[in-house]
Amino acid sequence: MTREGPATAPTRPTLDAFLEAHPATPRESGSDSPRVAALGTSGQAGAVRPLIVTAVLGEPAQSALDALRARHFPPERNVLAAHVTLFHALPGEREAEVDAELARAADRDPPAAIVGAPRLLGRGVALRIAAPAVLGWRTAAADRWREWLTPQDRGKKELHVTVQNKVDPEQARALQRDLALRPEESTRVVALALWQYDGGPWLPVRRHPYRGGV
Repeated sequence: MTREGPATAPTRPTLDAFLEAHPATPRESGSDSPRVAALGTSGQAGAVRPLIVTAVLGEPAQSALDALRARHFPPERNVLAAHVTLFHALPGEREAEVDAELARAADRDPPAAIVGAPRLLGRGVALRIAAPAVLGWRTAAADRWREWLTPQDRGKKELHVTVQNKVDPEQARALQRDLALRPEESTRVVALALWQYDGGPWLPVRRHPYRGGV
């Protein structure tokens, strides 16, 4: 996928549209924001933007998660589609190496994934994502890239999609109870996506579909 110029972001775009349009969107605070300060690149003129790596889920799981996020996220904070973050903040100067690794990792059939049980975040809720092949790749990549990693990325041991954040703790507990009744959903990881963090916006760089993915 070649890079294109920025475009105006639609309201709460799907992840596919977000990747295609390359919009500059406002900051989403909380667990979705990479720890830019750890890299010393937050908004400085000429600084290299940190990189974010996400896993893209197939349909209809992605649309269902987008709908949950739209329903339960504070509207002023819901500026991204639902996403599975694999790395929150990799050094921007390593873009070529990271991009090449994503291309290699995606040269296989789409890995299986299960959207599972809710996890309480304190002031929000996430749904656990069981994707052993993707988590295994992520663990191996983190070991190779360990000197680049922030504490947040070094400590990551599981995958999830945040569907609510920055709400009253009782509201979060109520949603966790409701989502505990939701059946597991089987899906596939159809692509790996690379982004830049620009002091607030997520700027799409490239999408690497798995074989037969979109």
